Amino acid sequence: MKFSKLRQLLLVSVSGLVVATLFSGCQLTTIDFLYVATAGSKIGSNSNACPGGEIETFAVDASSGAIRKASPPQVCSGGTTPVALAVSPGYQNLYVANQVDMNIVHFAVAYNGALTKKDSVTLSATPVAMAVSSDGNTLYVVSGTTSATLSAYPLSSGALGSVANQVNLSLPNNPGDLIVPTGVTVLTSGKAVYVSTYDMSSYNPGGTTTSTVSPGWVFGFATGSGGALSPTTGSPYDAGVKPSALAADPTNRFLYVTDFASNQLIGYGIYDGYQLGFLLNGPYKSGGEPSAIAVDPRGKFIYVSDSLDSTVTAYVIDLQSGTPSTAVSTTGSQTNATDTQPVAVAIDPALGRFVYTANYLGNSVSGFKLDATGGTLKQTQATPYPLNGARPTAVVLIPHGNHSTQTVTP
Repeated sequence: MKFSKLRQLLLVSVSGLVVATLFSGCQLTTIDFLYVATAGSKIGSNSNACPGGEIETFAVDASSGAIRKASPPQVCSGGTTPVALAVSPGYQNLYVANQVDMNIVHFAVAYNGALTKKDSVTLSATPVAMAVSSDGNTLYVVSGTTSATLSAYPLSSGALGSVANQVNLSLPNNPGDLIVPTGVTVLTSGKAVYVSTYDMSSYNPGGTTTSTVSPGWVFGFATGSGGALSPTTGSPYDAGVKPSALAADPTNRFLYVTDFASNQLIGYGIYDGYQLGFLLNGPYKSGGEPSAIAVDPRGKFIYVSDSLDSTVTAYVIDLQSGTPSTAVSTTGSQTNATDTQPVAVAIDPALGRFVYTANYLGNSVSGFKLDATGGTLKQTQATPYPLNGARPTAVVLIPHGNHSTQTVTP
């Protein structure tokens, strides 16, 4: 009798352990929401369509970095052909730049990651890239296809106001050249904004050129109250042949620019007055046709998406000099395969553990787990992740839940 009872107790204990194990194995903890801008497609299985474009929402698993569709999985972008995304510092607002409609659409972000359209502004030229100031009070937008404009829009609790200031970007000695903007970034201090551009009059593969000046340039501006923008000393700065994207480290000491045409990464020091100067031993080799760049929230690593090679190149930043060196994994690999043609890259802001790319021709997102010591990457489970829409152009993440985030205070 006693043996029978003991056996029953043992069976109950084992069964409970198995059930608990299975439950915990299926339990997914969301640490971030990931948003991807894609061209138009249908929402789910119903007949409501986003003919122009949509923003797809994914939940990021805290332990593996794998992503799964959130609920709701997508919303219409509010225009045609979304090309850029930006998030407010408090992670409560998402901004979408739509190329064809030439507008910026503001979405409120709910606790569960759901997006609600709030307001929008219309530009006079095609938007290319955006960045939000660290205080959340200004949205910087660069626009234009054969001319470049930097605009500052005031934000009030996330809502978009009328443009406060606009600056036309032109070369002082060649004011008639066709300047094409490619990216914009604002320092975490909020004290300066930088824009990457190239001169189509001197770099126009397959077409004619009318200028002999250097093709690649970075424009720098010190910021002031009311959207004031003052050129930094020496601006614009040489930036290779065709700079495609740029990012600053969180300590406001270094700026990094990808050169699409020369397969390289260019580094600058940020000095008094927010002027730029080349880092020693640069530029630095990248993969083929680098398209986008992200610096991890600790300011230790750089990740560059290489659109031609379909890889991500990882760099370790020397914290004293700012010099980036290629991160080498224990297996000797220096590159990390994505799906076809990555055009955007982002790092999770919650813990700085995962890296994701939006793959334009692969119609997917690729995920990697970041080694916090060496900066090397390892593919996440089941990557790449297919998208509902086509031709993704941008990816951003926001932290979910009440937890600390990995940041560097300048």
